[in-house]
Amino acid sequence: MPLPTKATHQRTREHNVRLVLRTLYESGPISRADIARQTHLTRTTVSDVISGLFDDGMVEEVGRGASSGGKAPILLRIVSDARHVIGLDLGEGTFTGALVNLRGQVSHPIDLPVDGRDGANGLEIVETLVDRLRAAAVGPVLGIGVGTPGVIDSRTGTIRWAVNLDWQDLPLGQLLGERTGLPVYVANDSQAAALAEYAFGGQGPRAANQVVIKAGKGVGAGIILGGRLYQGDGFGAGEIGHIGFVDDGAACRCGRFGCLETVASADAIVARARTLAAAGGDSILARAARRGDELALPDVRSAFQSGDPAATIAVLEGGRALGAGIAALIGVMDIHHVAIHGSVTTFGDPWLAAVRDEATRRSLGLLASDVSIDLVQLTSNLTVLGASALLMTAELGLEPAR
Repeated sequence: MPLPTKATHQRTREHNVRLVLRTLYESGPISRADIARQTHLTRTTVSDVISGLFDDGMVEEVGRGASSGGKAPILLRIVSDARHVIGLDLGEGTFTGALVNLRGQVSHPIDLPVDGRDGANGLEIVETLVDRLRAAAVGPVLGIGVGTPGVIDSRTGTIRWAVNLDWQDLPLGQLLGERTGLPVYVANDSQAAALAEYAFGGQGPRAANQVVIKAGKGVGAGIILGGRLYQGDGFGAGEIGHIGFVDDGAACRCGRFGCLETVASADAIVARARTLAAAGGDSILARAARRGDELALPDVRSAFQSGDPAATIAVLEGGRALGAGIAALIGVMDIHHVAIHGSVTTFGDPWLAAVRDEATRRSLGLLASDVSIDLVQLTSNLTVLGASALLMTAELGLEPAR
């Protein structure tokens, strides 16, 4: 059954607006005539769209371009602060939020400690974060982008399962949408981080295929294929932390045993260091264990940097485990660019060398020789930026870029 004429016209206009916006975003400052040439729209259509964008405060004039014989054309560009996105990172120990403009510039960052709260209490922290950021916004808010651990149905914004936060079948997108009246997009935090690294990281040409791995309290990966975020048939692509890795291994928070997360995550490395320290000896960690100190990640990091043998064994074992996981990705996907972020990366170059060595040792040499494994180029707001980029793409058709 054909669509009503009014609906067809509305869709055509929305398509034209997105096309003009994307051209302004990627090629501006640019003249109306050049927009028409690039989009293959008529000059009348372009002028009509630009008029509406002016009314919405989305576009501004920035002077005149070079003349090709006649009157010099007026140049246009998108106003970076015309809209802001509320970007959220529901990560480890702290929920972080910020306002992000259309060029990925971050303002009003807010951190709220989680302090072990989850379930309904964790949701209250999210709502408080959103309320405070809405109050801080001085202009129109385009929507809310959320990056959170777990398996997320991005079509509905439902968290199917977030082990660390005790959220199961939580319709977070719907709840925040009803609370604010804004569009809400929810994605796995590792997937959002991969999109941010692809869109905003570095200065050189972007690799169309890359994997970005988070190694912190949990372990997960975001996958970019052909310049697009790959989420998988069930939106769970990249859940490498819950692939079986050790036969008869330690219990994992997912309910299974021996997952990669149980040997490569920050918690796993700290637990391994505690076990080694409790075995005795004259190491820094052993002496701390005898005093009854509760070892945490900073303690293990400091001991590792001081050459403590127990810390060294625990850290390098964790690095090699992650390298083995990366080797599996290399074999399956033949991807040349792998970037890592998360609290485990603070162990520095020796840890990274163990990751690289094991990934190379366990991969087909022909494939491994072309692979680079490095730390992410973005050093802050990775998930916040990625979640915001998802929303900008969905709502405006923009593909945020550095």
